[in-house]
Parts: sequence; C-alpha cells; structure tokens
Amino acid sequence: MNRYPLWKNALVIVALLLGLIYTLPNFYGEAPAVQVSTTRTGVTLDANLMSQVESTLKDAAIPHTGITLDNSGVRVRLADTDTQLKTRDVLEKALNPDAADAKYVVALNLLSKSPSWLSHAGAKPMYLGLDLRGGVHFLLQVDMKGAMTKRLDSMASDLRIQLREKNVRHGGINREGDTITLHFRDAEGRDAARGKVEDTLPDLAWTLSESGADFVLTGRMKQIAEKDIRESAIKQNILTLQKRVNELGVAEPIIQQQGADRIVVQLPGVQDVAKAKDLIGRTATLEVRLVDQEAMISGNAEGLEVYPERARNGVVTQVPVRKQVILTGERFETAQASFDDANRPAVAVKLDSTGGRIMRTVTRENLKKMMAILLFEKGRGEAISVATIQGEFGDRFQITGQFSPQETNTLAILIRSGALAAPMDIIEERVIGPSLGAENIDKGFHSTLWGFIAIAVFMIGYYMVFGFISSAALAANLLFLIALLSLLQATLTLPGIAAIALTLGMAIDANVLINERVREELRNGVSPQAAISAGYDRAWATILDSNITTLIAGLALLIFGSGPVRGFAVVHCLGILTSMFSAVVVSRALVNLVYGRARKLEKVSIGTVWKPGTGA
Repeated sequence: MNRYPLWKNALVIVALLLGLIYTLPNFYGEAPAVQVSTTRTGVTLDANLMSQVESTLKDAAIPHTGITLDNSGVRVRLADTDTQLKTRDVLEKALNPDAADAKYVVALNLLSKSPSWLSHAGAKPMYLGLDLRGGVHFLLQVDMKGAMTKRLDSMASDLRIQLREKNVRHGGINREGDTITLHFRDAEGRDAARGKVEDTLPDLAWTLSESGADFVLTGRMKQIAEKDIRESAIKQNILTLQKRVNELGVAEPIIQQQGADRIVVQLPGVQDVAKAKDLIGRTATLEVRLVDQEAMISGNAEGLEVYPERARNGVVTQVPVRKQVILTGERFETAQASFDDANRPAVAVKLDSTGGRIMRTVTRENLKKMMAILLFEKGRGEAISVATIQGEFGDRFQITGQFSPQETNTLAILIRSGALAAPMDIIEERVIGPSLGAENIDKGFHSTLWGFIAIAVFMIGYYMVFGFISSAALAANLLFLIALLSLLQATLTLPGIAAIALTLGMAIDANVLINERVREELRNGVSPQAAISAGYDRAWATILDSNITTLIAGLALLIFGSGPVRGFAVVHCLGILTSMFSAVVVSRALVNLVYGRARKLEKVSIGTVWKPGTGA
C-alpha cells in the first residue's frame, strides 16, 4: 500500500493552509488613502494633528472611511481616487500655508483592505511594479555648485590638519568662493609651504599673490579635477539613494542619471509613499563645527553663522558657530539608534579612520569647549546637538539632543545611508495610480488563468484521475508561489507574470514524467500499487536533474540581470522550488489519499495504458 506517515500528511496540510493564508491578502485589493507625515525632526505627529486633519475634512465636506494615527503619520482612508486627490489638495493648503516652508508631507497612498487578523498574522499583499500598480516617480536636480563648495570645505579642513602635523606655520586657511587661500607673514614661509601644499592637494592649481602685508597662496580647482568632482557627485548621490531605497525595502528600484545633473528615481510598488518622499527627498547633510562661546554669551554674532537649536518647549536658542567645518557626513561610517547613560534617545555613530583622527585632534585641543552637530535640510540648518567636550574621543561617540526614539531611527538611517556629495531638490514628483496598470493586471491574470485551464483540460483528458491530481498539485504550486512572493514582499511586474505562466508549463512536466513512469511500470506487468511507488521513486532523479539545470539558468539571470530581467528571475527561481515540492510531495499525498488505502488494487485511472503485443 502507498501511505504517507502522519507527519508528512500534516506537513502537506500545514503548507497548504499557510499558502492560503499568505495568498488571501492579494484578493482583497487596496483602498486609496492620503498620508500626512512630517519633514522635520522637531515636528511631532500626535492626536492634535489627527484632530486637525479630521476637522479640515469636515469643514471641506469630504467623506472618509477612517482616520488612523501610527508611527509613520496620519492616514485617511477614502472611497475613490477622485476623493483622494481632492483630499490631498485640501490638506496641503491647510497644513502647509507657506509652501516654501512646508512642515508636513501630504502624499497619496494605498492601504490594504485585508482583515485585521491577516495583518496580525503578518500576511501582506505582494508589491506590484510600476507597470501593474504604479508607484512613485521623482526627478532630482543636483546642485553642482554645492558639490564644489562642499569639496573645497573638506579640502580646507584636511589641509589645515596636514599642515599642523607637518609644523607648517601660516596666518589662516579660508575658502573664499571657489578658491582656498593661505595667508603667510613673509614670502619665505609662503615659498617653503608651497611644495607641501601642492603635494597635499594636487587637484588645485596654486598661484602667488600679495594682499596688504600678507603673502597669499591661492588654490583654484583644476578643470579636469572639477569635471571628476561633478561626475563623482552624481555617482555618489546615486549610490546614496540606492542605500536609502534599501532602507525602505523596495524591490527593483530604478535609479539612474538623466542628463548632466539630474537623477531619476522610480520606486515601483511602494506602499508608504510619504516615507519614501521623506527619506529620498530629504537633502540632509551633517556638519560638525565648534561653537563660538564668546559670541553666544555676548549675543553679538556679527560675521558668524547662526543656527537655531531644536527645542520641544517652544524656546529656540540661536547657536553661533565657527565657519571651519571639522567633519562632514561623508566621514560617518555607521549609525545606530541607541540610548545614552541617562537613558535618553541618542544616535551612536562611528567615523572612518580620517574622521576619527580629526575628531581626536580637535577634541584634545578644545577641551571644555562646545561643539555643535548641524543638520542641513533643504537649505535650512539646525543644531541638533550642542554639547561640551568633556574629554578626548576618536571615531566613536553619541549624538544626543531632544530626540524621540522614532527621530533617532530616522536620523540613523540618513547617516547610515551615506552623505550626499551635493544637495538635491525634487523638481518633479509623480505618483502613478493603479488605474494605469489595471489593464495589464487584467490581461496577465486572464492569460495565467486560461493557461492553467488549458493545461488542466489536457491533463484530465489524457491522464484521467491522475490528470486531475496533477492539476490539483499545479494549483497548489501556484498557491505556494503567490504566498512566497507575498511573504517576501517581492515586487511583481509584467515579466513576473510571464514567469508565473512559464512556471505553470514547466511544473506540469514533473507530473507528466511521473504519470508516464507509472504507465511504463503498468505496461511491464507490475501491480498498480507497486507501479505508483516505482513511478514516483524513479521519476524523482530525472525531475531533480532537469529542475537544477533550469535553476542554474535562473540564478544566472538573478545575479547578472537587472530591472525586469531580475524580476523575471526571482519569480522563475521561486517557481522551480515550489513546483518540485507540489509535483512530488503534494501530488503523492493526493494519490495516496485516492488509491493508497486499497490493499488489492485492480487498476488505476491513468488513461490508456498501451501494452506490447496489443492492438489499438
């Protein structure tokens, strides 16, 4: 007799139940929504904001199906896309009266209609690509002048450290426009320093001049170096955006250069559009500077840069800082949200070797003085942390301030994802709605459905009961594949649908091999029970070999492909794995259920078995 042990039957049942649970959210669809989040670290999202949103919608007579508040912001669930667009415009005007100084992000979103019990079980619908569901599209303008300024500031800071280590005396190092100037008291000192300066910064062309009683050495960026900086700025910003997208968990993003100074970012299948806009659209950069304590005490900050310090009590303190930039965000290697010794939220950071050396020198020479960490967003600077240097430290320290745990997580992501080589502004933003992909979804669904029906009709007509069992195993394979894509939160695109259709055709091959093996055993005069057992056992090696070779090709596409090719490869590889389980284990369990209990089985329904020596 052919019977599975209890644990194998239980495994099949549990696998089918889990597959059903994680597939279900894809059938409930999504509701249009508007999400309100903040663009600033000092602005809180609380019940007051939720009440303001609710009252604004009430005054505008806009109906909604629910308002919720969570860590990401206030979400308003709506009935249709027309109401969604109207709601966004109304809330944008009400919450951001000054468009140039917007405090909130009002973005379109889609929320799953799945029941709460599925959400609590971790069952979420799979993401759909731009060609199926839509997503978010950004066009970013890179500020090349800002890239040059940032690079010159970094050069001036490094030069200051290098000359100090080489004991080269000078009267000051400053960045003036697009040049770096060094002042000396005499010509001999300037001439002696020129060789060391040229060795330290070979990308600058140095000229000699005099300014009053000072002897000046002026460095200007060489044209070839300027070109390299512009190209590297684009590349570094693209790399930084890719890291930020990875923090969002977006599959198959499109991040590419457009023209000389623009970057296109497309995020297919993004559910949290507001978070994407917040993280990617933020041009946040960090700078570490010393505070001018004399100006802070006297209140006279003439000639200094002054930035507000964040405060939750409504009191804003103006912090005058020196122009010299000690460190920039590019020196920060890692960052993790943590807590300080007083159990307050903080960000633990680690600098690279150069940054650690600079920080060690600066803190040793400025004990008991104040240091500020500045966060620059969209042209505005803010002192997020102002503290007194209590002792010398190097490449590891904590950023503390008036943070909430959520804000430390956001700041850690911005630091961890790398510094932008140049500031960027969003000059175009499009949210592609689901209606554009509805036709593609409909065609993809029907092509897969009719393909499955055609395969099932052929298998049942040719293999009878075994054909029906093979079709049921094929349905289980499709169930497992959709469940895996949903569980992994993969992005499904049109190539992915093509991979599903191809998987169905390839998966049935295994059952054809098994059924023909059983027929061959029956033709050789083997009893039906023995023929079933031998058919599955002997077909397994062939099924394994054929699927492994196909899997190797799929892995090659996954490793070396990109974009749609990579999406096809993901679904293709997962489909191979699920087909091996469903074609062998699930179908064998169904065969055992139908035929396994009979001790003396006279025949099986597997179509016409042609035996040698018999006529048609």
